Amino acid sequence: MRISVSSDMDEPVAQALVAELRSRGHEVVTHGALRPGVDPQWAVCSAAAAGDVADGSSEQAVVCCWTGTGASIAANKVPGVRAALCTDASTADGARRWNDANVLALSLRLTSEPLLKEILDAWFGGEASEDAEDRENVAHVERLDRARAGS
Repeated sequence: MRISVSSDMDEPVAQALVAELRSRGHEVVTHGALRPGVDPQWAVCSAAAAGDVADGSSEQAVVCCWTGTGASIAANKVPGVRAALCTDASTADGARRWNDANVLALSLRLTSEPLLKEILDAWFGGEASEDAEDRENVAHVERLDRARAGS
C-alpha cells in the first residue's frame, strides 16, 4: 500500500513511523519535516499528505504534529478525507470500522514506539463496517464534502 506520511517535526516517533510502515512492506511518501526542503508547518504538510489520499495517489495517510490536533484539523479540510486522531489502538480500530477513516492523525508528544505499533496494528487490521447505519454516516460525511466543494 502507498501511504503518505507528514510531520511538522523530525521527531524520533516520526522516524519510527516511517521505518515501521516500510518494514510492513508499505511504500511511504514523506511530507513536511520528513522531507528536506519542504514546508514543515503542520497545516501545510498535513494537507499535502491528505491531498495525496483525496487525489488517489496514496491509499492512506498518517499525519503528525505535537498534539495531533492541528494535523487532524488540516487533513479534514481536504474533501474526501476522514482523518481520525488516535491515541490508542481501540480508537484506531473504531475509526477504521465505524468512520471508514482514511487518514490517521498521531500526536508526536503522546505516542511511544510500542504504542505506535499497537495503533498501526489496529488501524491496518480494521476494516470498514458494512452495517447500514455506519455506511449511512460515512455517506453523510461524503455529502457534506460535496456540498462544501459546490459552494
